[in-house]
Amino acid sequence: MQIAGLDLYVNHPIIALGSSEWIPASLELGGRAAAACETHLLVRVQPQTALVRVRIFLAEAENVDGPAIGFATVFDGPLLLPDGRLAIGDVMGQSRFTTSLLGPGTRRVRVDVDDAVGHARALDVTVARDA
Repeated sequence: MQIAGLDLYVNHPIIALGSSEWIPASLELGGRAAAACETHLLVRVQPQTALVRVRIFLAEAENVDGPAIGFATVFDGPLLLPDGRLAIGDVMGQSRFTTSLLGPGTRRVRVDVDDAVGHARALDVTVARDA
């Protein structure tokens, strides 16, 4: 079930999602399309030329469908959300969206992008009810 949808304008080619707390300085994307730590995920996107479309879905843990046609999974794993909120925004802090989920804890999160090479313009974020 889709619970949110947004379009973000980003100046920087990286979107962060995960905990509403600060992103650890040790988390680096490098040349990859995505990189994660315990609480955050970084995803490479196409900056400045167009809005980045983000859809957020809530799913049962045992019933998480695969990516939409034309999308590829860049992350499928646990993220700790200490306050039960999922934050999404550019790493510069200029654009940010936060939504409350089911309460604090570790959630299984899958992120699918329309360009797994590293210039995504659309992200589907699926959060499982149970980790």
